[in-house]
Amino acid sequence: MDHRSVIRDFLTTRRAKITPERAGLMSYGARRVPGLRRAEVAQLAGVSVEYYARLERGDLAGVSDSVLDALARALHLDEAESAHLYDLARAAAPAARRRRRPVPPPGVRRNVQRLLDAITEAPAVVLNGRTDCLAANQLGRALFAPVFTGPAQPPSFARFTFLDARARDFWIDWNRIADDTVEMLRAQAGRDPFDRALTDLIGELSTRSEEFRIRWAAHDVRLHRAGVKHFRHPVIGELHLTFEVMDLVTDEGLSLVAYGTEPGTASEDGLRMLASWSATRHQDAAADTIDRAP
Repeated sequence: MDHRSVIRDFLTTRRAKITPERAGLMSYGARRVPGLRRAEVAQLAGVSVEYYARLERGDLAGVSDSVLDALARALHLDEAESAHLYDLARAAAPAARRRRRPVPPPGVRRNVQRLLDAITEAPAVVLNGRTDCLAANQLGRALFAPVFTGPAQPPSFARFTFLDARARDFWIDWNRIADDTVEMLRAQAGRDPFDRALTDLIGELSTRSEEFRIRWAAHDVRLHRAGVKHFRHPVIGELHLTFEVMDLVTDEGLSLVAYGTEPGTASEDGLRMLASWSATRHQDAAADTIDRAP
């Protein structure tokens, strides 16, 4: 990815979303493009028009935190967008271009897998920033059975969402999941623009999915921390599960996501059914392994 063009497109799309009225400015005459003019952003951020034009051309190298803060305020950036702006600025530094993050191992540490296996009443998975599922407990594999039976290895939530026809039935609110997925990938690209596997994934999805391509061009970002997801499991039916995301501090870039239900709901019963179905599948698989043993 061309980092300067990413910066340019992010700033221009943010500027286009802010009306003069929202920014507290008087608006005079017709506007050829939506949102604020460059001069208005410069005024709000307290910098010269020439300096802001330089930033919007993609040159964030050496920009101070105070200027980034002023720019975030001028463009009314939310927490995720502000963090993304800082990530883009850090990646623009010459030292960042020379520094490459070490390639993480393909799985997780044994202690992390043991922790997952100890979680017996809630589905849990470990994801990297590319939405690859690197590990799961038994209930996690059962909940995301369509993802795990897909062709992508390791299982990829992004590829499943945009390239697997089953995804539109599995995700009850597919459009929101699609938005969330792209926005998380966009944020990850800001944090680690030199990740070759991420670049390849974005290229593949852009080539094969118009839905992805349209969303990617919007340059929206979001933080993935907590909320509710709505599933239509192929065996259990509808499930409405809360989720919490916990970063694995020792393993940079990996997050543990655990799912639960509100007490007394149909989804709580559904989760029990999922556990029973999962146990039966596990027993059948173990029996089949024994039968095949020499």
